[in-house]
Amino acid sequence: MRIKDIIEGKKEWRAHMARVKALPKDYQVVYKEIQKYLFKVGPVELTDGTDLLSGIIDLFEEGVASEKGVLEVTGSDVAAFCDDLIKDSETYADIYQEFANEEGNKVMKKVKDKRK
Repeated sequence: MRIKDIIEGKKEWRAHMARVKALPKDYQVVYKEIQKYLFKVGPVELTDGTDLLSGIIDLFEEGVASEKGVLEVTGSDVAAFCDDLIKDSETYADIYQEFANEEGNKVMKKVKDKRK
């Protein structure tokens, strides 16, 4: 990654966060919880940019313009809202699960081989 790319990425992130800070406080709180959730569980492609997060801000800005409360936009179960957003995406949790399954299969094969 070139320095120019890093600088450009920082500019984009600052502009992104400026949009978050322009939202009403309740929207900001929910956005930050969504962001934490997605960074922990989230899709692999989330690290490629902020498209998903920008889309959430777009949705929130529309909610504000329509004078809706944040939970009217996301529903009362924010985690379910997040899960629905990433349901068709490969997540880090999926990758870890695949790795754990492969390692478990290797261990089971060794146990079976020892019994023979």
